[in-house]
Amino acid sequence: MAITDHVDLPTFIEGVQKRNPGQPEFVQAVQEVAQDIYDFIADKEEYHHYQILRRIAEPDRIVSFRVCWEDDNHNIRVQRGWRVQNNNAIGPYKGGIRFHPSVTESVLKFLAFEQTFKNALTGLPMGGGKGGANFNPKGKSDHEVMRFCQSFMTELYRHVGADVDVPAGDIGVGGREIGYMFGQYKRITNQFTGVLTGKGLEYGGSLIRTEATGYGAVYFLAAMLRGRGLNLEGRRAVISGSGNVATHAAEKVVQLGGKVLTLSDSEGFIHDPDGIDQEKIDWVKAHKTRRRGRISKYVEAFPRATFHPNLPPWGVPCDVALPCATQNELLGMDARALVSNGCIAVAEGANMPTNLEGVHVFKEARILFAPGKAANAGGVAVSGLEMSQNSERRAWKEAELQQLLLDIMEGIHARCLEHGRQPDGHVDYVKGANIAGFKKVADAMLAFGVV
Repeated sequence: MAITDHVDLPTFIEGVQKRNPGQPEFVQAVQEVAQDIYDFIADKEEYHHYQILRRIAEPDRIVSFRVCWEDDNHNIRVQRGWRVQNNNAIGPYKGGIRFHPSVTESVLKFLAFEQTFKNALTGLPMGGGKGGANFNPKGKSDHEVMRFCQSFMTELYRHVGADVDVPAGDIGVGGREIGYMFGQYKRITNQFTGVLTGKGLEYGGSLIRTEATGYGAVYFLAAMLRGRGLNLEGRRAVISGSGNVATHAAEKVVQLGGKVLTLSDSEGFIHDPDGIDQEKIDWVKAHKTRRRGRISKYVEAFPRATFHPNLPPWGVPCDVALPCATQNELLGMDARALVSNGCIAVAEGANMPTNLEGVHVFKEARILFAPGKAANAGGVAVSGLEMSQNSERRAWKEAELQQLLLDIMEGIHARCLEHGRQPDGHVDYVKGANIAGFKKVADAMLAFGVV
């Protein structure tokens, strides 16, 4: 084998920046993985010769398309849709669809890149992809959302399939949107296949899919604490977000004996010193899903709580933190506040919610820190189980799925330990997750040759 010149990490990142101008989220995601991978591959000539990291950081394909739809006032509206198919070395592309005004090609490329390693960590045969549109479903009627979803799928259907690419939900895409898209796919193709996950139970969905991401993040958090002889009993938790992931993370923290102090949305956060118990969590779920209301209304229902506008919750003293809202919501100064206030563990329920500075703060403080590609893999894990159920034309019982989710999250934790344990016993979960996910994908790519 010819010897390949090894470029150093700064040169590699400079190349990524040049090839992806104006895409900071994607560059950040690649840099966060590459800085851990470089030491691991330093003496592995095959990875260098076959340019494995370079190839993983270049999506297999990006589909961009126009989405035209008509609003209730008969105005013609135009949005842009994308599907990023990053890597299918270990299985069909798998990853959510996001509808939000902040969606750009850069955001979807970062999500698809992260998804590649996250899916590898689950142990299930799934590649990495992500899609979405700069469409905001908030304030839209059901008919407007339906028309948009149908128009979106009219283009997307030709790029997805049960053995090709299996999208799911994400921010702005819940059961309603999945139903509209699945209905349109079935209408166009005349096929009833497992082309989407997160479906309703009536037409091929899986039990516990709604709870899976939030529950999984807390299972991973509990596993980290258990490694230090600790548990969640009596621990104070601050959680960001108030959607599906955040509320189910809060639910599982409460079930394991913890005390949830905060939830948030884009307008600010609520702090409830009495703790957000199951009754209050149920109120938030109903308020956010049925009425699509703002978290600030919580203080009207529970007057001992306070609302803090335009602020994140990271200044509230706590033992553990779960950022469950969106990318780059936890900055360096927030990380320092958490550390100084006594936080001992952070598990990311969202995708890349901590920026690079914040990650370095947590690493330097040597607190337990689980990156999203490990901690929030519960959702895609159950999506993978939904794919299996669709293929077998069967539905598993809730108890079976709960055990499988717990087993998968503990398996991810074990893989992170394998590659992240330091000589002094401290575990670098970021490094462990990056190396474990990379190795599985890289070795599959080597098996295929140059394709």
